[in-house]
Amino acid sequence: MEYHIKNINLADEGLNRIMWAYRDMPVLRMIRERFGKEKPLRGIKISAALHVTTETANLMITLKEGGAQVYLCASNPLSTQDDVAASLVKHFDIPVFAIKGEDRDTYYKHIREVLSVEPNITMDDGADLVSTLHSEMKDKIKNIIGGTEETTTGVIRLKAMAKEGALLYPIIAVNDAMTKHMFDNRYGTGQSTIDSIMRSTNRLIAGRYFVVAGYGWCGKGVASRARGMGARVIVTEVDPIRALEAVMDGFEVMPMSEAAKIGDIFVTVTGDKNVITKEHFLSMKDGAIVANSGHFDVEIDIRSLEELASSKKEIRKGVTEYDINGKKIYLLGEGRLVNLANAEGHPASVMDMSFANQALSVEYLVNNKGKLSVGVYPVPEEIDKKVAQLKLESMGIKIDSLTEEQIKYLSDWKEGT
Repeated sequence: MEYHIKNINLADEGLNRIMWAYRDMPVLRMIRERFGKEKPLRGIKISAALHVTTETANLMITLKEGGAQVYLCASNPLSTQDDVAASLVKHFDIPVFAIKGEDRDTYYKHIREVLSVEPNITMDDGADLVSTLHSEMKDKIKNIIGGTEETTTGVIRLKAMAKEGALLYPIIAVNDAMTKHMFDNRYGTGQSTIDSIMRSTNRLIAGRYFVVAGYGWCGKGVASRARGMGARVIVTEVDPIRALEAVMDGFEVMPMSEAAKIGDIFVTVTGDKNVITKEHFLSMKDGAIVANSGHFDVEIDIRSLEELASSKKEIRKGVTEYDINGKKIYLLGEGRLVNLANAEGHPASVMDMSFANQALSVEYLVNNKGKLSVGVYPVPEEIDKKVAQLKLESMGIKIDSLTEEQIKYLSDWKEGT
């Protein structure tokens, strides 16, 4: 079996962490048990570009339990947990091509490695795998049934591909499932981003001005958790509806040009580029901390920061100090996805729902081979609701059901006041 990881001797430590996460992923556990009996993915090759974490490991093991051959690479150069990669290779015979801190060339080499097996299903997190496949390796598309996409950023890219007629097979936007973005993006990103900032800096958040750029589901989560830690939260937005929502939720809203002057901690979660730029760095206080929780490292204009600085050095692990005329600005995780670059990513209990959607969406694609035209599809509603139902059951929570009378009332237009 071919693979490329940092150190196979880290495998036992990785196995312990994988099993720790598994305990908090009851929905995926139920799916794994069924997959083990039914083998719905027998004979299917899956090429996945995902964050190589303990939670992802449990998804890969579940897919293999379902009969699939699984090949995994990283979806971000800094998100790989090397002990987890080693455990997947040693204990589960899953080929992994991922090393934390790999350079750009190695990153794309690993993507090509997992695509070279001529997959039937692609699983992507940011659409680098799909874009590489379409731009460089179109000959590998002939056997593909469909794919899945995990992130907001990736879905935006895929919809752009579909609009241009460049997309060549159907893809399910797992990110858009209610049981994904309402929980993973909001509660997962919220908690893991705050966790990464605290681990990296050991700074008190209470009483600080905490600037959140973007008020989508991820931004809502980060803003909420920062407020919960006692921060004075400022939101910046370009969408008037989201800006209004942030105001109604009790946050200060202002342009980044104003927020830059007073912020102590900045987090970007927009999915767009150059959100924090040269003019903002020049306005910032001495000691400002800047981080990104969006998928790609484009939200912070690092090139301008490099040009402005007379010197830079890593002052703590994952914290780079830039000196601008005696003023210090601290960049976390090289401007990459901070919750994975500087911490462990989302808690297993929220990834449980996201990866349950992934597993069931793959099964859906296999069962509907040849029936879906090219395009970007939502997760089928029955899958989304099934994941929510299983999660509630795992938590010991029961809910009401509609009576026949209520069902009839909701489907009838005749009964009024």
